[in-house]
Amino acid sequence: MKTPLSNKTILLIVTGGIAAYKSLDLVRKLKDAGASVSCVLTQGGAQFVTPLALATLSGEPVSTDLFSPEQEQRLGHIRLSRQADLIVVAPATANTLAKMAHGLADNLASAVLLASNKPILIAPAMNSQMWASPATQANIATLQTRGIHQVGPASGMLACGEIGEGRMAEPDEILQAITALLAPAAGPLAGRKALVTSGPTYEPIDPVRFIGNRSSGKQGHAIAAALAALGAEVTLVTGPTALPAPAGVPQTIAIQTAREMLDACLCHGPYDIAVCAAAVADWRPATESECKIKKEGEAAPTFSLTENPDILATLSQAVPNRPRLVIGFAAETDNVLDHAKAKFARKGCDWILANKVGAGQGFGQDSNEVTLIRRNADGSLAATPWPAASKQALAQKLAKAVAEALE
Repeated sequence: MKTPLSNKTILLIVTGGIAAYKSLDLVRKLKDAGASVSCVLTQGGAQFVTPLALATLSGEPVSTDLFSPEQEQRLGHIRLSRQADLIVVAPATANTLAKMAHGLADNLASAVLLASNKPILIAPAMNSQMWASPATQANIATLQTRGIHQVGPASGMLACGEIGEGRMAEPDEILQAITALLAPAAGPLAGRKALVTSGPTYEPIDPVRFIGNRSSGKQGHAIAAALAALGAEVTLVTGPTALPAPAGVPQTIAIQTAREMLDACLCHGPYDIAVCAAAVADWRPATESECKIKKEGEAAPTFSLTENPDILATLSQAVPNRPRLVIGFAAETDNVLDHAKAKFARKGCDWILANKVGAGQGFGQDSNEVTLIRRNADGSLAATPWPAASKQALAQKLAKAVAEALE
């Protein structure tokens, strides 16, 4: 019987963590789902499971050595990196994630990953403090910007006896993630068009200076990717960032100023969903100097400012074919909920996400903590705190809430 994974080939890389025992069950489930499975086992992984066990379950030889004369005579690591439809790293240890992020290739697994041009899915597994380490989180952030897919980790009792985040996702969950990547079903937002704004805007003072802010675009880009993953056709309008276009979002429009952002938002609709995650500059210089303003004497130059267009309010109120769901962000440094509720009332949007910024929070960080504000059926305001999480996890939570609201 044909299944979603029939005729699909998976390369499973098993690295050195106690969760490697779950990989045996994953191989069995993949085979039951119709996939062909080949395995790479690292030296560390072989401390927990044997090549014989993996070979017996997969029905294929297990590769272990980068310098195997028999394998490398046929360019083994290159062949392994190209023959699969998907490479899965489960468990993905902190050491392996670091090698991936920094481009190391000192064993067969890391060489295969570096040489691959195929999609890669990681299932991290480690102690909770190792997972929370700034080094690991920086490596994860780097891999996400490169389009590496991730499932887990989960929270719970760890092998060391501690309780926290770091458990490898269960084989069924990994199987679901693999199926979603290789045989995606129509998502709950299929047929919906979504607009997402992201990043800062730069308002020029002269050819070399500008008014801007510290927004990195990480949250907006993550939201665009999360909506696309649920089937939406996403247009991303982004200010200047160092981020690549997110996975699944082919329509990415780069702008510099608030006026350019508004024009881009209005020219590519109509939309079912609009998420205004960009940190748009409220003001711009009234006049832009054509030449660099030179320092002359001790007096500092003064500038007159003029208000920029209000993109969130425009999309919420003044545009024909208003999106069915308009969502804004309120980035505040103090009295966060009060300021966010006032902004919600002014703008006319449907939802607003309040988050605190400054002093290591919000802008430029890899995690976020927000409160979702929206109206109840009786017209009263509901404020629902969402606990701190990675910006990708918050984006996925928001996308799921959007899908449920539009059912």
